[in-house]
Amino acid sequence: MTGEQAQVKALYDAVPQDRLIDQIGADLIDTYAQFERAALFVGNDSGLMHLAAAAGIPTLGLFGPTRDDLYAPWGDNCASIRGGRTCDEITSDPTYDFDSPDSAMTDLTVDLVVKAASDLFDKETSVSDIIPKTFDVIYSGGTVVNQDGTGITDVGIRDGRIAAIGDLSKADAGERIDVTGLHVLPGVIDTQVHMREPGNEHKEDLEAGGNAAVLGGVTAVFEMPNTKPPTTNSEALADKVKRAHHRMQCDYAFYVGATTENADILADLERETGCCGVKIFMGSSTGNLLVPDDDHVRAVLRAINRRCAVHSEDEYRLRERRELAELDKPETHPVWRDVQTAVQCTERLLRLAREEGARIHVLHITTADEMPILAANKDIATVEVTPQHLTFAAPDCYQEIGTRALMNPPIRTAEHRAGLWAGIAAGIVDIVATDHSPHTLEEKAQAYPKAPSGMPGVQTFVPVMLNYVNEGKLSLERFVDLTSHGPNRVFGTARKGRIAVGYDADLTIVDMKKSRTIEDDWIASVSKWSAFSGRTMTGWPIGTVIRGRRVMWDDEILGKAGGEPVTFTEVLPRG
Repeated sequence: MTGEQAQVKALYDAVPQDRLIDQIGADLIDTYAQFERAALFVGNDSGLMHLAAAAGIPTLGLFGPTRDDLYAPWGDNCASIRGGRTCDEITSDPTYDFDSPDSAMTDLTVDLVVKAASDLFDKETSVSDIIPKTFDVIYSGGTVVNQDGTGITDVGIRDGRIAAIGDLSKADAGERIDVTGLHVLPGVIDTQVHMREPGNEHKEDLEAGGNAAVLGGVTAVFEMPNTKPPTTNSEALADKVKRAHHRMQCDYAFYVGATTENADILADLERETGCCGVKIFMGSSTGNLLVPDDDHVRAVLRAINRRCAVHSEDEYRLRERRELAELDKPETHPVWRDVQTAVQCTERLLRLAREEGARIHVLHITTADEMPILAANKDIATVEVTPQHLTFAAPDCYQEIGTRALMNPPIRTAEHRAGLWAGIAAGIVDIVATDHSPHTLEEKAQAYPKAPSGMPGVQTFVPVMLNYVNEGKLSLERFVDLTSHGPNRVFGTARKGRIAVGYDADLTIVDMKKSRTIEDDWIASVSKWSAFSGRTMTGWPIGTVIRGRRVMWDDEILGKAGGEPVTFTEVLPRG
């Protein structure tokens, strides 16, 4: 609507706010972009009318006595109507108000305008059909858990983005989905997964891993670089992005691996499409990526601008203690890779990061001893823990499931597990992620220490953590903070991690009352097993929505894979 403020106020007040785009103060570019969202423009002879026509939307120009044959909008999708009287006829009318610019338009009744709008399209098409629905879909009646609180409300989605949050009971939508009794969470982001492709597709691949993610309520994953070949250059990164396209149901990003030789190209690599950051392995694990010494770690931290993710175990101590890994005794894994191996590496890492003015993200913390050290360095360090380290404890886990419990860093005693939970309660931990690292059961059945470390986790992520919510170990709001808001803060995801207008419509919809036992035959990963198999969890993902598209509902994957690379906010140089 255009016109003098006093004349349009009544109409302005009558339009539902969720259907109103206020262009007051908008510049030319914003106005043009707003017009491109419209299906019809109706307005008087003005610059806005011609801009709408230029934007390619159907435009109906309204004219009084002026010559529409000269000034009407141009184009096949444009039309105009004008009043029946000339300027002389209008001004000679004794009721004409020379002080009102709208008096010349009084011949144009609402009925005339509606008919002309209908004729502009198809005489058999009603105006109500051509005006777009307010929303593509509305999720109504759910309990939305978000950064600004929890409450029953509706979420309206348009063009893959969240368009409105509130009471949308009277709004129009192409589809309305009743989620009464369910909780609507921001899409869960798993910021540490190993999808094993390329090179080890017999363990896992991007397609199966993406399916496992969405079945578990995860909307995006960040994948690690220790593949074959490793993701250490532009070609390898582009290859992974290409492989994921049209194969992964969830959105995705990939870490670039630091080596002792590629520091000079990391600043460019970390800015490439699909890159979530740089990863350093200071201790050896699966694959051959390793940067063990201070000089090369320093070179990496100096080269990059983004927060650097680090596997923090001291490689030199691991080499010294290797003989402590006793044959066929997986319970000696945390003896070999002991607490001091983690602590002294994290202390080294923090010192180097502070000297270089770098920001670091310390992955899969396993010791209570590291928590106070990290707490004292929160200005430069963010912290991750995994559901596995929050659940299992030595020596019981090695006695119960043997080599399936092997991880790097290892699962430790209940004392250290309690320290991780204390870190969550104290706000030291920023992110929970799974370190999803599948191996086949045949590989895991080998005698220790030949059996590889790592276990699947992305599909069981949400049920395991929601079960802890139901047990009172953490609030649902804290879960959302650790799995959605945390990744947004730490990695700078663009339009992800919140339920907010303008953000991607990524939703994890869960039933907090549903109980189900995890079984291996539910696991979509190529490896087809879970360390949590046989455990009953209360709190279960019902739906996974990614950019407004339902990709999983009631344990069924819907439609073709449509995952896209996660984008990130601008990387600012230090200093």
